Formats: sequence, C-alpha cells, structure tokens
Amino acid sequence: MAVSRSELEVYLNTLLRPERFEDYCPNGLQVEGSDQIEKLVSGVTACQALIDAAVDVNANAILVHHGYFWRGENAALVGMKGRRIRTLIRNDMNLFAYHLPLDNHLELGNNAGLGRTLGVESWAPAGGEHSVEPLFTGALRAPLPLATLAQNLEVALGRPVISVGQGDVQQLAWCTGGGQNYIERAADLGVDAFITGEISEQTVHSARERGIAFIAAGHHATERFGVQSVGQHIATRFHLQYQFIDIDSPA
Repeated sequence: MAVSRSELEVYLNTLLRPERFEDYCPNGLQVEGSDQIEKLVSGVTACQALIDAAVDVNANAILVHHGYFWRGENAALVGMKGRRIRTLIRNDMNLFAYHLPLDNHLELGNNAGLGRTLGVESWAPAGGEHSVEPLFTGALRAPLPLATLAQNLEVALGRPVISVGQGDVQQLAWCTGGGQNYIERAADLGVDAFITGEISEQTVHSARERGIAFIAAGHHATERFGVQSVGQHIATRFHLQYQFIDIDSPA
C-alpha cells in the first residue's frame, strides 16, 4: 500500500510534536520528493551512504535523526551537502528528519529505547513528564555492578563502551547522543550513574569529583532506537514496506 507525502508528514508531526522544541535544525519534511510513498527507509544520519542504499532498494522516503540545515552551518548547497541533496532530488526521494523530538518521545524515542536496553522498567524526563529536556531518569529493579551494566550495554549495542567509576548502581540518568554536558545535572539529581553517547576530557574529572559513575556508549549506537521504533510504527500504521539501514559509525 501507499501513503501520501502530506498525510505522512501530518501524522509524524502529530506523533512527535516538533513545535514543542527549540531545536538546532528544522524538524519534519526537509527535502520534498514523490507524492506517494510505498517504501520507507530509516537510518540515523542522512549521509551519502544511507541515501545511496535507499535508492538501491527503491525507497520513496527516508526517516532520519540527523538531517540537514543545522544552525550556524553554511547554507550553500555545495560539496558534500550538494551531492547528498542532488541524489535525493534526482531520485524523487522524500527526507524526513526529527532531532530532539525523536530523543524525547516517551515510548518511541531514543531515550526510551536506551532505557529499555539498560533494563529500566519506567522512565521520564528529568524535568517531568511534559518536559522537553533530553535527560531521562529511571531505576534498575535491583542494584547492579557498574562493570556488569557496562558489559550488558556492550552486548546489546554491539560495540565497546567507556566507563568511569566502580561499585553498584541503581538510580540512573541518561541522555542519548552527545549529552555528556548533562553530567552535572545528573549529579545534582543524586543518581548513581549517568549514561550518554559521547565523552569529553572534562567528563572524566566531573564524574570523579562529583562521585557519579559514567558510561559513554557511542553517539551513533545510542541513537539507533528512535528511527527504528518510529519507522516500524509508521510502516505498520500505513502498511508500507519498511527497512532500517544501519550505516555504522564508531563515534
């Protein structure tokens, strides 16, 4: 079956509510393609490899977390960005991109997916259920050694993680992607451990001096959840062909 581009755009915007967020990029339809969508591909970043793969499988639309037109970037469609967008337009491909809305969704978002992977049974934004803050909190059913939690994450995500600290943890805070600057906020909440995607040099010192365990599990690896969950939801809702294509990144 197929869905019109306009119907899918309205549905995604209703589901993810981008109007709630002051984001670093436009959320929603970023590049307009064919009017009818029969096959949807999702991926983390709208890189050339993902676009080419979507073309190869005859997709009509791509759903990503990291799209284009970021605040402060050169607006000219030249070089790498020009090649990417030319490929989309030449192949009549729609590009939908949702950044913070895809982190924040309580059931289908990146943070919800990481919470499930961590073994947390219920979670919420640190600022409350209606907060748009991308820092989430929750608790494990029982205390777990930090080393075991890190090992479990390595197995689930299929990549090495970096951990700082030791001992048992139960109360957790997490923010997928490049959320390492939230470590101070997590420490203020009194949790045992903070998990995010990236690590900066100062993160190690903050963790040690604030007495909070820390895990960096990869920006890409922690942000694969949302596009898969929303992509599958959309495919089921509109009876579309659907495929998640993972263009791996070690970052």
